[in-house]
Amino acid sequence: MEPLVLSQGSRHRPVLTDLAVELATASAGFRRSLPDGIVRALADLVRAMNCYYSNLIEGHDTHPIDIERALRKDYSADAEKRNLQLEAAAHIAVQRWIDDGGLKGRACTVAGIGEIHRRFCELLPRELLLKERPATKEKLAVIPGEFRKHDVEVGSHLAVSPGAVPRFLARFEEVYCHLGKSETILSAAAAHHRLVWIHPFLDGNGRVVRLMSYATLLEALDTGGIWSIARGLARSAEKYKQCLANCELSRRNDLDGRGNLSEEALAEFTQFFLETCLDQVRFMEELVQPQKLRVRIKLWAEEEIALGSLPPKAGAVLETLLYRGVLPRGEVADALGVSARTARRIVAALTDHGALTSDTPKGDLRVAFPARLASRWMPGLFPEAPT
Repeated sequence: MEPLVLSQGSRHRPVLTDLAVELATASAGFRRSLPDGIVRALADLVRAMNCYYSNLIEGHDTHPIDIERALRKDYSADAEKRNLQLEAAAHIAVQRWIDDGGLKGRACTVAGIGEIHRRFCELLPRELLLKERPATKEKLAVIPGEFRKHDVEVGSHLAVSPGAVPRFLARFEEVYCHLGKSETILSAAAAHHRLVWIHPFLDGNGRVVRLMSYATLLEALDTGGIWSIARGLARSAEKYKQCLANCELSRRNDLDGRGNLSEEALAEFTQFFLETCLDQVRFMEELVQPQKLRVRIKLWAEEEIALGSLPPKAGAVLETLLYRGVLPRGEVADALGVSARTARRIVAALTDHGALTSDTPKGDLRVAFPARLASRWMPGLFPEAPT
């Protein structure tokens, strides 16, 4: 699977290094532009978004509204839809664990990769832990966190033999766990493909790889979890899959690196990967641009007030939170110039709409970005829910 990183003398390095620096600058600037309370709310929404688009790449369409229902244990009566909701809830749980620092410093370790798979698969229903062998139609059980014991073929790629998986993973860890931050960003795409290429698990490899890449960028770029590459990969799924396939090509000539696999193809995927990351940072930054977001939320609040589903001045609470990030409950009445009772009624109504949240029943208030309001508050984040 060499090369695992682009050679120092690669003619592709200057352009890709510039892209990596541009991504780091854009990501840091975006996070610094937001109050901490908004960062937390956005990270919650991005978990659902990341899950939705990662599922979509796997051919599973579970809308974020259904994902939020699953998190409240509001499952569909349809067994297939319920299983997909459970799958989504498992993904959310693993990403939350990553966001909370559970994988810090270990994203590219053998143990860390195994733990991502174990944590995810342990939460899946039995029906999603069966993998059918195409040739024999035999159904094999997927064991959470366990490396495969069978040969697998993915498209035209015959993955390494089961006995070789530990050796290849050890080499993977040796290389990717000892890079500096700038080189980690530059090599994130390479690590992404090389883990796909090893294909260490019987099933669930694509999701594990995307979660590993998410964790790598979360730490290297200190993203705060407020953007994710998954949306970009899903929106360019054909190019994504073609780039992965191209990375499996053998070295073309003496100018194509010194490893067994094509360095040029790896460079092309790296450029696609970094450009996709940068596009998603810019998309999210535009979406939550304070003035535009404030106007969209204000219009929504005014409509709900006119319909009688929100009390007057509810929009002012959201405006205050968008500016400050956090608002102690005891300050709501003074901020709005209303009685304590009216303030409680406004807070309760906004909470019922999913627009407000807090860590405890009496804790400080933060704005929330519920999936069911995303089409109004953050148009384009994901498709409308089917009716």
